[in-house]
Amino acid sequence: MGLQKVTFKNTEGQTLVGRLELPVDRHPHNFAVFAHCFTCNKNLLAVKNIGKALTSNGFGVLRFDFTGLGESEGDFADTNFSGNVEDLVAAAKYLEENYEAPTLIIGHSLGGAASIFAASEISSIKAVATVGAPSNPVHVKHLLKSGVEEIQSTGMAVINLSGRDFTIKKQFLDDLETKSLPETAKALRKPLLILHSPQDDTVVIKNAEEIYVSAHHPKSFVSLDGADHLLSRKEDSIYVGEVISGWAKRYLDVSEKADSRLRTKHQVAASLDGEDGFTTQMKVGNHYMIADEPTSYGGNDFGPSPYELVSAGLSACTVMTIQMYARRKGWPVDNVEVHTSYSKSHAEDCENCESDNAKIDTFHREIKLTGNLDDKQKARVMQIADKCPVHKTLHSETQIITNLVS
Repeated sequence: MGLQKVTFKNTEGQTLVGRLELPVDRHPHNFAVFAHCFTCNKNLLAVKNIGKALTSNGFGVLRFDFTGLGESEGDFADTNFSGNVEDLVAAAKYLEENYEAPTLIIGHSLGGAASIFAASEISSIKAVATVGAPSNPVHVKHLLKSGVEEIQSTGMAVINLSGRDFTIKKQFLDDLETKSLPETAKALRKPLLILHSPQDDTVVIKNAEEIYVSAHHPKSFVSLDGADHLLSRKEDSIYVGEVISGWAKRYLDVSEKADSRLRTKHQVAASLDGEDGFTTQMKVGNHYMIADEPTSYGGNDFGPSPYELVSAGLSACTVMTIQMYARRKGWPVDNVEVHTSYSKSHAEDCENCESDNAKIDTFHREIKLTGNLDDKQKARVMQIADKCPVHKTLHSETQIITNLVS
């Protein structure tokens, strides 16, 4: 899973390029579409950081370049705000057809305004979040003030924005004039989160107030105190992603199968649906986790494999046993590391599980000690390692009693 390059068509048949970021340890519980700021692209560091915070909380996030920007086809000079909204609708359609329909839409700056408009056209969207958004798209004209007069008189002008030249045509300004964000926000009737910095000197915080007043409840405002408009500091963009994740979970279905379904009187339980491949929900003691197989074996690699779990038990038991012994003896063992590998793959073992010629199970274990120990103490520690309970269990004759229950 992880990060994937995706492409889809806009309403003009041009190819838009995006990145779909998925959680590394589970299937996404919800999908989100992210709209970047005016003249930015999907690779803005703040956009990446917000996306990573969301994926770490179980969301799948699609960020893409609007028409004429980044890797996407088209001429930026021929685009307008309405086209950005159409691009967002196309992105939602791509997710619906290939994964799941998005339930969350997030927009930064002018992308925030576009997200509110797009949310009114995408029925699957259940929650909307904006970051530093203008209360009306026409407010973007102040960024073009050096060329507005030329655009009005000649039909176009080359404007320098953030060190890059962009051709802006009169149709872009005319399109902005037709959009009323307060009216759209008032009619939206979907949960809305507004994030804005009091120090934003590109889109002043008054815009956040105007959006908030226009919208119906449930609506929320979070002040991004100290942040700039582009969220240049990493900690600001990560904070934004974490806040959006926590807020959105109140309005979206983010239930985890293992938490809601697995109950057991035993120490460990595992559950696997027929359509889930090898991705297994587990309850281990009081903890929930996932076991899986590597992608090379047909799994999703969302969690450790069965033999990795066995190796993990051996490693954990070894360090605990050594430290317990060292503390009892008063020996200065500052740290113990145990590195363990299993010599046979799960696939090979399964293929030969009914054969008498199966290879011997072999665990390769390496121990690293940090502390002021002499050679005699180190030798004794190595002997103690072999006395850890899991080590002794793996060496002893064991029995597994299995019953079929209803």
